[in-house]
Amino acid sequence: MSLHVLITRLDESIPMPKYSKPGDAGADICTRIDLTIEPGERVLAPTGLSIALPDGYAAFVHPRSGLAIKHGVSLVNTPGTVDAGYRGELQIILINHDLREAISFKKGDRIAQLVIQKVERAEFVEVETLPGTDRGAGGFGSTGRS
Repeated sequence: MSLHVLITRLDESIPMPKYSKPGDAGADICTRIDLTIEPGERVLAPTGLSIALPDGYAAFVHPRSGLAIKHGVSLVNTPGTVDAGYRGELQIILINHDLREAISFKKGDRIAQLVIQKVERAEFVEVETLPGTDRGAGGFGSTGRS
């Protein structure tokens, strides 16, 4: 059974989000404009898409691994979060981590992937102390290096 996500294309020439392979978690989304990202630069790339998610769901925008390894392109706020109540155009904050080469995208090029997930709303309960665990308060690097 599939989840129905309502979508409006602000530009009919932009492809709908699409899963490349069966079983993929992320659907590819494209840029609505031509753009070039210089080394170390970040840009806001419009997608030409607006979505309506059902309550209890969120969309998460992830980088495309091929762009990351081949060109150093990622997202500044990865993953980007799209709340169920948001109805504006999806826009992706891209960054070029390559130190030497600019990268260019043409309108309609795939720039990111959209993952739709069910999310829980939490009720935050303040307590005097938290229950103990084996890890405790150990944080960054506390489990050693493997």
